[in-house]
Amino acid sequence: MHYRDDTEYRAPAWLPGGHLQTIYSSLFIHARPIAYRRERLELPDGDFIDFDRVDGPQNAPKVVLFHGLEGSADSHYARGLMDRVQARGWQGVVAHFRGCSGEDNRLPRAYFAGDSQDIAHILQHLKSQHPAAPLHAVGVSLGGNALLKWLGEQGDAARALVERAAAISAPVDLTAAGKALDRGFNRRVYTARFLKTLKAKALRKAALFPGLLDVPAIAAATTFREFDTLVTAHLHGFRDAEDYWLRVSSKPLLNSIRVPTLVINARNDPFLPAWALPTTDDVAPQVTLDQPAGGGHVAFPSGPFPGNLDWLPRRLMQYFDRHR
Repeated sequence: MHYRDDTEYRAPAWLPGGHLQTIYSSLFIHARPIAYRRERLELPDGDFIDFDRVDGPQNAPKVVLFHGLEGSADSHYARGLMDRVQARGWQGVVAHFRGCSGEDNRLPRAYFAGDSQDIAHILQHLKSQHPAAPLHAVGVSLGGNALLKWLGEQGDAARALVERAAAISAPVDLTAAGKALDRGFNRRVYTARFLKTLKAKALRKAALFPGLLDVPAIAAATTFREFDTLVTAHLHGFRDAEDYWLRVSSKPLLNSIRVPTLVINARNDPFLPAWALPTTDDVAPQVTLDQPAGGGHVAFPSGPFPGNLDWLPRRLMQYFDRHR
């Protein structure tokens, strides 16, 4: 069943447009600092994943967040959600993808938008710690695509681990998103910012594993197409960026999801054109689509100037509550 909760998003009149909403929210609206507890999960392949946790009663509902590209537990959306989780007396976990917790990972592989294998490791570990606690999963941007991909691949089996799920600003069509980010203003602002840290990580990996990567070409890369061909595809078994984008996009799997899942995408998100968003024909009955006209990319600011970021965590917690 597809329904909309009564918390419908409307962008504030003083902050118009997807670019302004995205950039202002990221740079000028700050969530409260969170006192996390760090935990490390050793993986079967010899690598590791770090969790930042907000503790609550052992059998209280647990919310795990999978962050976006180059995100972390310090990202504004992570702190905002964990603040709301903590206030409710629930358990909260921000699961860092490999190399995103402040320490480079050990292996040649890194993380990528279709990393459903690591999603599975994380969810299995968290569920095993407190089997009686309901587990809700939230994926943001890249993490949202990876979570949706895992949900679609697992179908009914995912219900053994996750009670409810949500994806925020997920680039469900990575081909459309990659092309959008490699053009014009997007390329000069968002892509340049992402590539600064992505390239630095890749060059450190190249130093640890001589001959693994083409260092001069990576240093010269200015687009996601170039970086994903030289690094992401090369490290994770894809032919090139186009092959990677096509094969890991979650949109074709949305009709296989069996866990109740909320998918929120602003129609003015600069990272993904509105024409590429899923429709009700693309998704299973368990998937609820929420596609407000405004909100930008993982932003959704609200309130009078200078604004706040309360809408998104409130929307998520309302969704989890409604299904309990």
